[in-house]
Amino acid sequence: SPVLWRRVRPGLSAGRVQSVALRLIVEREEARRAFHSAEYWDVEADLAGPDGPFTAALSRVDGKRPAGGKDFSAETGRLLKPGSCVQIDGARAELLSGAGLDAQPWRVASVESKATRKRPKPPFTTSTLQQAASSKLGMSPRQTMSTAQRLYEGNTQRAVGEGLITYMRTDSLSMSREALGAMETRIRDAFGPEYTDGPRFYKNKSAGAQEAHEAIRPTNFDNTPERMSGHMNRDELALYTLIWNRALASQMTDARVDRTTVEFEAGEGDARARYRANGAITRFPGHLRAYGSVGEDMQLPELAEGDTVGRGGTRPDVTVDALRPVMHQTTPPARFTEASLIKRLEEEGIGRPSTYAPTVSTIQNRNYAVKKNGALLPTYLGMAVIDLLREHFQRYIELKFTARMETGLDSIAEGKQDWRDYLRVFYYGDGADEDGLSNRIDAKLPQIEFPRIPLGVDPKSGEPVTLRIGKNYVYAHVGNGDGDRRAALPVDLLIDELTVEKAVEIVEQREKSQEPLCVDPESGLNIYILNGPYGPYLQLGEVGEDDKKPKRVSLGKKTDLSKIDCAFALRLLSLPREIGVDPETGKPVRAGLGLYGPYVERSRVFASVENVETLFNIGLDEALERIRNKNKKPVLKELGAHPESGQDLQVLKGRYGPYVTDGKVNATIPKGDEPTDVTLEQAVELLKAAAVRKKTKKKTVRKKAAKKTTAKKKVAKKTTRKKTAKKAAPKKA
Repeated sequence: SPVLWRRVRPGLSAGRVQSVALRLIVEREEARRAFHSAEYWDVEADLAGPDGPFTAALSRVDGKRPAGGKDFSAETGRLLKPGSCVQIDGARAELLSGAGLDAQPWRVASVESKATRKRPKPPFTTSTLQQAASSKLGMSPRQTMSTAQRLYEGNTQRAVGEGLITYMRTDSLSMSREALGAMETRIRDAFGPEYTDGPRFYKNKSAGAQEAHEAIRPTNFDNTPERMSGHMNRDELALYTLIWNRALASQMTDARVDRTTVEFEAGEGDARARYRANGAITRFPGHLRAYGSVGEDMQLPELAEGDTVGRGGTRPDVTVDALRPVMHQTTPPARFTEASLIKRLEEEGIGRPSTYAPTVSTIQNRNYAVKKNGALLPTYLGMAVIDLLREHFQRYIELKFTARMETGLDSIAEGKQDWRDYLRVFYYGDGADEDGLSNRIDAKLPQIEFPRIPLGVDPKSGEPVTLRIGKNYVYAHVGNGDGDRRAALPVDLLIDELTVEKAVEIVEQREKSQEPLCVDPESGLNIYILNGPYGPYLQLGEVGEDDKKPKRVSLGKKTDLSKIDCAFALRLLSLPREIGVDPETGKPVRAGLGLYGPYVERSRVFASVENVETLFNIGLDEALERIRNKNKKPVLKELGAHPESGQDLQVLKGRYGPYVTDGKVNATIPKGDEPTDVTLEQAVELLKAAAVRKKTKKKTVRKKAAKKTTAKKKVAKKTTRKKTAKKAAPKKA
């Protein structure tokens, strides 16, 4: 970590698990940037039978299977094994689809049917709970763990006084005999005896799994989600239902599914091809009744080998309605989501159940990665950190090294290895094979330069384009000498939007802006249009001694710079304009132009206005009115006075949706209810329930605070007694 402070930016950190997690994110982004897309085509057939329509996809052409996405190299976009498959282009796909439709009837080349079983998934561990909550409920790992903590403590929206789930930090798949018996009874009662055939036991695949706790399950199977719904908020109930269903399903019977595959042969010569249709019928849903999906069956018609379908076929009830050429493009590997990153770490044996959520949070809190459309995108800072660690400390961020260290820590916990010896060798080395982290830093630090992130080559000049991390901003550099051309990148420009061409354009814009727009006739100073990390701005004069900033006015990111002339620039530089003085407070009211556009302001309270022209025309009364009303929530409905308190009740539009308020207590309007249809009586009931929840929450907080205070007092008393005893003890002769 201190190496990063000296060579990248202060306040950073490197960690055993977080650095490996960040490396995975960065390398996935590098793979995406190096990816070359390839085009391939497919043909799909629309058929219909007595039970409804179904689809068949091209499965064979020229005796080989058609190429799919996995057959292409991510680096070159070419086929990995050209002889094993056929890459179909658009012209061939058109030929196949036209000839296949004309060459009816189609012959049934083969029919395969088999009965399959689908086993239930094991109960949740910490990582699988975080993954399922992310994919099914859209909850982040931190949100999942904090919600699970409340369920574990029984400290839900309306506290129930008992824990509702077992301990939520575990990688064990075992469950107690009592729990297995209770689940069997619940399954028999809820679904019937045919849905259980005795307890199921699951073995953990991970060698490093700790079996100190059970898997995550409900503590009492009489507390069904329906029964507990009144005690929980929406997130708590959703997570509890997920845990309940998964635990119950893990002890239910297999689902039985009949799968059928039919191959059709069509066309002749170059247009000869095979099409495959897949069908599935669920004969017995089993565990899918509790956790999964039932009813996604695809019924194929009953066919036999040698049957012909389509026009003039022996099975006129099965028709070939259309053939469609379908174009596909290979896609780069998907970015990690929080859930898929946790899954990968677990697969590699890195980290523990208690470390996954903090690791993902730390990466984002350090600004090493940001969330975009639900996926983790590395920042320039994160990429610079990984570049430095890979070049100089590669060993410490390898996946195998971190997994091996987990094994070493386990051996310490089991008493097989002395922790002092372990740390001493790790840090100082053993003088033979292991050189130690301290020695490695001493040897490497003088060689470590401020990291540059290579971006590519400027197509015009042939010079390298790199990124460098500054104290506050990230800079694009063109060239590799002392006289590099450089410019700060906009703060909201992420790595997925930055190309070599874009970086060069930003540098060139900065070079152009060094020429003045015109001269201010009053001061004689030059006026410049400049681009900074937060967008374009006007500057009056040069940067003075000690980097003293001259007057600047932000132009807003969407401003068309080509339309700014000298007269307009002079008007903007005259801002902020004092409109007048507030008669109530005696404070000045101003109009100005800021990062987020034109505004009026009084005592650091800002309110937006429509456009720049308004700044020069707006009067004092209108400006004050805008400032006073800036935080008022839109009123959706006036309900009248509360029958008991007399307070006016309103339905307002808030940040998290519509709600009812009396000015003191707010109550969310349930999802699905139309806000404008809420009556006075309904509003009173909603506010009563919200007031009860508020009181319960306050009591819980007070109890926790009281417990902490009591515990602190006890510790303080013990410490005082020890000190008194030491003073009173007679000195030994």
